[in-house]
Amino acid sequence: MLELYTHPMSPCAQKVRLVLSEKDLSWSARNIDLAGKENLQAWYLKLNKLGVVPTLVDAGHAVIESSIICEYLEDRFPQKALRPSAALAQARMRLWMKHVDNKLHPACGALQWPLIMRPRLLAMDAQERTRLLEQVVERDRRERQKRLVELGLDAPDVALAVATYRQTIDELETTLVTQAWAVGEDLSLADCALAPYFQTLHQFGWQQLFAHAPRVSDWYTRLRARPSYATAVAADFPDEVQADLQRRGADAWPKIAQHLPA
Repeated sequence: MLELYTHPMSPCAQKVRLVLSEKDLSWSARNIDLAGKENLQAWYLKLNKLGVVPTLVDAGHAVIESSIICEYLEDRFPQKALRPSAALAQARMRLWMKHVDNKLHPACGALQWPLIMRPRLLAMDAQERTRLLEQVVERDRRERQKRLVELGLDAPDVALAVATYRQTIDELETTLVTQAWAVGEDLSLADCALAPYFQTLHQFGWQQLFAHAPRVSDWYTRLRARPSYATAVAADFPDEVQADLQRRGADAWPKIAQHLPA
């Protein structure tokens, strides 16, 4: 049995869950309290030295970093392939995945983190909050979280995040002119990597960010219609959770919209 240390709203964990579901694999979930910084406790750092989710445990061995986990699953369970066979298509798939890891994921964090993680931290004693934030392993992540706790959606990260989303959406829209999915006519790991970042926009009611991109809208609609999306992502957003997120998103939208191009 595969075990996944995860969090319902973590895009990195969502993409691994999508891959697990697309491959019809049996697995169990262990939810990690990210807002309470359970990911920084010693027991978890033994599994994942970076103190992030997800972590996949297979036969007692931990595999970390979501894109590496996705390719590990592809190698370990090659049936129902999600990696194209052609070398050029594989290169394009990995370029999308690298873009997600290096640019889109921090952008998503800048938009989602102030709404989901910040309130819990602000409710803590200031000394305890500082202690926890100082334990964040990676420097860039640590400093970004400090800014987002202090400034929320007024942090400078937000403008860059909106620009990164728009650039990603525009590039994907152009790509989809000639093909159904991110790297060809079949769903791949690239689509699984991209999809959770559109889930973030959907859950907060921020679809306006890709309203100008009809092919991207269709691509995301097709993804949401897949059984894998229903079990791996949508199941974690019951009506009461979705209603709360929509309310938070509506309150935050003016801060997001001010960074959109005129």
